[in-house]
Amino acid sequence: MDARALAALAANPGCKRRAVMDAAGVDKGAVAEALGSPARFGQSRFAFSRGHAFEARVKADGCAELLRLLGADGKAALPDLSAPGPEGRVARTRMALAEAAPGAWTLLDHPLLALDVAGSTVHLEPDAVAVAPDGTWSVVEIKSFPILDGGADAMKVGAAARQSAVYVLALDAVLPGRTRAEILLVCPKDFSNLPTADRVDVRRQLAVTRRQLARLTRIADIADLLPEGTTFDLSYTPDGRTPTRPRAELAAAVDIVPAAYAPECLSTCELAFHCRDRSRAAGRVEALGRSLRGELGDLTTVEAVLAAAHGRAGDPEDPAVAALRRAAALREEALSAALPAIPAPAPDPHPASAPAGEPAPAHVPAQPPGSAPCRTDGGPA
Repeated sequence: MDARALAALAANPGCKRRAVMDAAGVDKGAVAEALGSPARFGQSRFAFSRGHAFEARVKADGCAELLRLLGADGKAALPDLSAPGPEGRVARTRMALAEAAPGAWTLLDHPLLALDVAGSTVHLEPDAVAVAPDGTWSVVEIKSFPILDGGADAMKVGAAARQSAVYVLALDAVLPGRTRAEILLVCPKDFSNLPTADRVDVRRQLAVTRRQLARLTRIADIADLLPEGTTFDLSYTPDGRTPTRPRAELAAAVDIVPAAYAPECLSTCELAFHCRDRSRAAGRVEALGRSLRGELGDLTTVEAVLAAAHGRAGDPEDPAVAALRRAAALREEALSAALPAIPAPAPDPHPASAPAGEPAPAHVPAQPPGSAPCRTDGGPA
């Protein structure tokens, strides 16, 4: 898992399917493609390259631009964080944080942090972590979307804040109380490639992420419920490009793990379109939105909702059932109300004359509203 996946999982903690597949390192995009429901979102190669180029500029010349944005006047320690394996890098990051000199700036470029999520260890790599002279730690997030006239796209800033909240949570696990709940978001200024920065408060995202991740079912507990031999392997050809596993067999393996689909998944999960199709086929009310699902209580399918609305099922004392029956009664009343009569148009007192050699058209009286049309040649209407 990475911070982006954890942020999406924290937004939908009830989805065991995503939890298991992310923990197993499954390429959900490839699975969705093989299932015939490819994801319709993602970062283009151009945007990916632009993001790498912008980060390289921010960190060029010993992170000079980043230190300027931090207010470090170009003076900061840049410890070497290289080490063999993820465990070694995590240990080296912890050592660098502990050895940061008081009263001076220390900048950690791509440190590696460890976080326990549902009983599994997740390794997270923020763009940078700055240790201020007062000893506090700040997460630095570098994004390639622009800040125009002092403001940026709210949705993109929100996504960056949720992702950074995961980094803050992991950093706080190293030594609680040292990490600031305010990140430094670095983006291009206006339409140039000049870096600029803004402080973003992530306290709300941090509280939500901490609470939601604590609610996740342990990955091992979910895996224990799966049949022996369950796999999401696509059985690629020797060249590693073409999946050969039958689609029905793959779909059966995916559907074994319970999902918690919501329309919001369409912008965060590669399997969302497959889950939406399954949800619609089963008539699940989740496909219509979480708010509606919450209001309907124990009514989990469209069939159950209609049965309750028409009095065929449901407890009349249930507020959701009572509201549905009231809505159904109002609908029937509206449909049975008589529509106002539409007056017939008055006949033209001066009909157009027929062309020479043709008989004048016979006058056809206007039909009253609602009556069947008739023919003037004696044939059946």
